[in-house]
Amino acid sequence: MPRLLAPKTPVHFIGVGGIGMSALAKILVDRGYPVSGSDPQNSPAVKQLRNRGVTVFSEQTAESINAVLASRKNPPVVVISTAIPHNNAELEHARNHQLAIWHRSDLLAALIDQQASIAVAGSHGKTTTSTLITTLLIEAGEDPTAVIGGVVPCLGSNSYSGKGRLLVAEADESDGSLVKFSPSLGVITNLELDHTDYYDGLDDLISTLQRFGRGCRRLLANRDDPILQEHFQPTAWWSNQQNENVAFAALPVKMNGDRCTALFYEDGLAVGEFNLPMAGLHNLSNATAALAACRMEGIPFMRLVQGLARLQAPGRRFDLRGTWKGRNIVDDYAHHPSEVRATLSMAQLMVSSGQSPLPTPPQRLVAVFQPHRFSRMQEFLDAFAEALQNCDALLLAPVYAAGEKPIPGICSNTLAKRIQNLQPDLEIAVADDLDHLTDLVKQHSRQKDLVLAMGAGDVDSLWGRLAR
Repeated sequence: MPRLLAPKTPVHFIGVGGIGMSALAKILVDRGYPVSGSDPQNSPAVKQLRNRGVTVFSEQTAESINAVLASRKNPPVVVISTAIPHNNAELEHARNHQLAIWHRSDLLAALIDQQASIAVAGSHGKTTTSTLITTLLIEAGEDPTAVIGGVVPCLGSNSYSGKGRLLVAEADESDGSLVKFSPSLGVITNLELDHTDYYDGLDDLISTLQRFGRGCRRLLANRDDPILQEHFQPTAWWSNQQNENVAFAALPVKMNGDRCTALFYEDGLAVGEFNLPMAGLHNLSNATAALAACRMEGIPFMRLVQGLARLQAPGRRFDLRGTWKGRNIVDDYAHHPSEVRATLSMAQLMVSSGQSPLPTPPQRLVAVFQPHRFSRMQEFLDAFAEALQNCDALLLAPVYAAGEKPIPGICSNTLAKRIQNLQPDLEIAVADDLDHLTDLVKQHSRQKDLVLAMGAGDVDSLWGRLAR
């Protein structure tokens, strides 16, 4: 049953600084809802909310709920994410006061139900694809609302409350909550086993995405993905491999380290050529999905072409952080073997072609990887070992636990040994902590190197550690 959020209802977010939570909070503020929150981290997202007049408590305690109740005429809806533990003191006090407790997915579902919407799901590329859809719609003058799990470059934010017809949302599959969404158009980028801390196996994940698909009025999916091809029957397919038996296709004409040129097809007929200022087949697939989604919403192709030239990946997706002593330091969110493989392949294309979006063409690739979650590393240890070979030097950070307890024998040293068995000549070093990792970067890199830091944890602090 869809939940409705009545106008002017106070909303309080526990953990408001999270990327998904802060996006929702900003939209509610822009739409006139009384918003408050709590977060122990004074992150940029928290600072932005405070600058908008949102009260953000720095502690998650009963006193926060008492203060909100004292300042509002009506009791608030309390919003939590999966990251908030059941015994959180602030949450327990909200329950004791019998306040309405919504998961962030309930709130997003309510927003999706309010207007025509595009929800992007899939194992990889969700944030990039939803960012590209948002950018194309903005460039086409559609002024969409956006709720994204990353910073959209043209917005400088992870959310935007537009006046247009459409809402674009990223539908996260990590906790299964995307089955609550009923968008006008659903998009599935690909499907591969992940989040083994939640799913029992691939069949469980497939079943969950099928439920999401059934809840969409129309569904757009990637024909090049074998799992989607076998288990889904969408309204429309897209492909980067063929232009037959698909509604949309973009076949590459030329690819190098900083861009690609492709010919776009609809129902097998060539519509026009476009230039994508992003490298890699995975980014071409994301852009094709974005184009196809906009076309399914009736936006003319010629209105989308100009926007294509202005596309940029979201923050933490091959994100150049700066140049340190002649080395280009790039940050990327890749934390699954397939993502690591695609990101390293794109980076090696920059090295081999001599063309890249970086200030200077890189001559070597130094990969820095921080494994994310012990459960993921245990499940994909061999796959990570295979994926991480494609570099000139590899530096491994300790596992970022993300709240998990260590698993015996599952650590970065184990991964290093697996890789060394496969590639004995590869230069590999394992760090004790992030300070040690920074020292290893200084020791193992040289001028004109591309230093590519990958992971979903705090390895993105590498640039700041080098620059200080």
